[in-house]
Amino acid sequence: MNRRIKKISLFVVMAMMGCCRMSAQQVNAPATERPRLVVGIVVDQMRWDYLYRYQKRYVEGGFHRLLNEGFSCENTRLPYVPSVTAIGHTCIYTGSVPSIHGIAGNNFVKNGKKVYCTDDATVKPVGTTSDAGLMSPRNMWVTTIGDEMKIASNGRAKVVGVALKDRASILPAGHNPNGAFWFDDQTGNFITSTYYMNDLPSWVKTFNGERIPDRYLSEKWNTLYDKSSYIESTADDTEYENGIKKGVKPTLPLNLPALYKKYGYNIIRNTPFGNSLTLDFAKAAIEGEQLGADDETDLLTVSCSSTDYIGHQVGTHAIETEDTYLRLDKAVADFLSYLDAKVGKGNYLVFLSADHGAMNNARFLQDRRIPAGSWDDAAAAKRLNSLLAKAYPDAGELVKTVMNYQVFFNRDVIKAGNLDFAKIKQTVVDILNEDSCVLYACDMAKTMTESIPEEVKTRIINGYNRERSGDVAIVLKPNFYTHGMKGTDHGAWNPYDTHIPLVFMGWGVKHGATTRETFMTDITPTIAALLHVQAPNGCVGKPIELK
Repeated sequence: MNRRIKKISLFVVMAMMGCCRMSAQQVNAPATERPRLVVGIVVDQMRWDYLYRYQKRYVEGGFHRLLNEGFSCENTRLPYVPSVTAIGHTCIYTGSVPSIHGIAGNNFVKNGKKVYCTDDATVKPVGTTSDAGLMSPRNMWVTTIGDEMKIASNGRAKVVGVALKDRASILPAGHNPNGAFWFDDQTGNFITSTYYMNDLPSWVKTFNGERIPDRYLSEKWNTLYDKSSYIESTADDTEYENGIKKGVKPTLPLNLPALYKKYGYNIIRNTPFGNSLTLDFAKAAIEGEQLGADDETDLLTVSCSSTDYIGHQVGTHAIETEDTYLRLDKAVADFLSYLDAKVGKGNYLVFLSADHGAMNNARFLQDRRIPAGSWDDAAAAKRLNSLLAKAYPDAGELVKTVMNYQVFFNRDVIKAGNLDFAKIKQTVVDILNEDSCVLYACDMAKTMTESIPEEVKTRIINGYNRERSGDVAIVLKPNFYTHGMKGTDHGAWNPYDTHIPLVFMGWGVKHGATTRETFMTDITPTIAALLHVQAPNGCVGKPIELK
């Protein structure tokens, strides 16, 4: 019996020693390796093919470096419509879709009223007295990857958003960043709102005090190379282009000092120097907030907005567009070199993508015998109300507006009149389906049962937010848009609007590429998997295997 007790006692002692050794090993185990900084670069309106169309003149350190050192997802698509800026930036950093995250457009209907995606009358501007500072992320219902990084680190991770456009800074930065900053046309400064802070940080004041926009606007915008060598573009002044302002010819060189004197800082948005200014400010943010300076992973979200302004103005085949991407390539190369020196090559993870693409100009396509055209959404709304008035003569206007390729109804009027909403919707669907520009129209709530290709149907469903979207979806025929015949637009399901670049480079990324289908919503879960943090709470994407 004593011998048996001795054996049991020895076993217990040895087991306890083993547990102690295991606990010591666990305590001394190395922490999960992570990069010091994650940088997201979103190029507004950058089509996937821009990575390759101008590549003969890209420098080695810019887009070439990303492709040569990084992992490129060559078949990345947006999984929703409408394909617009606010939704794109939100989806990238939440891994979610409008149906879930609540950002149903740049503008949408909230509580029966049309609102801008980041408008917030409860806050005050910081750094300006203009309404440009009345902004916050409160309309977004879900967390971002930055929010999750802050939670996972118990608040130690730093998150900063930077862009010319307010929505392109605010929505990516999330609900609880260290700051989100955007450009104010009134002052030429980067500003914020009291949602984030009551005063601008000293580093932002210092940057604003350097008056860098004034420097960029002090010289003409001329082409980097001889204009005759821009063989990827149409002639410099065609019927496909608008001028930077009404009455200004769409040609280079552009007299920026004179335009600045007449129109103010707003001019910089429609020049490639808006992108350069943004990346200058991104460097200042890294310095000022000490991003990537310690072992806790930080996040910097950067959006280059000028490519979108220029694209809308002149389209996808203008000399201005080509020159903008050549200059952006140089600016990206300089920024990556800065990250190498400041954070350390191999210590940061960067991805480059876009919020959406853009259609080729309709007249440009027509001149090449390709079916294309423009569709007037305001005229469509007027026509719908006119035809509905015949069936409901005493009801008033039943259609509130047509935007985002959706029909919004005056629901209060319909409810007050005790009208058959389902019947009204079906009437509108029938009218739209007779329109020669319309490919499909459907009741948003019944999309699943419509005879529409799955590719299109899924995007409508993902983009439909029952509180904020319209009630009837409109799908125009390919190469038709609501923009007019000069410049270009986006918003549709087609590849020209939804096929975007996506390249990861740096920490944890091996060189390679894939042509398998990936989605914009896969970006954030990929980062979350690499960092070993929880994906945002509305995420529907899947991690991409970067191999």
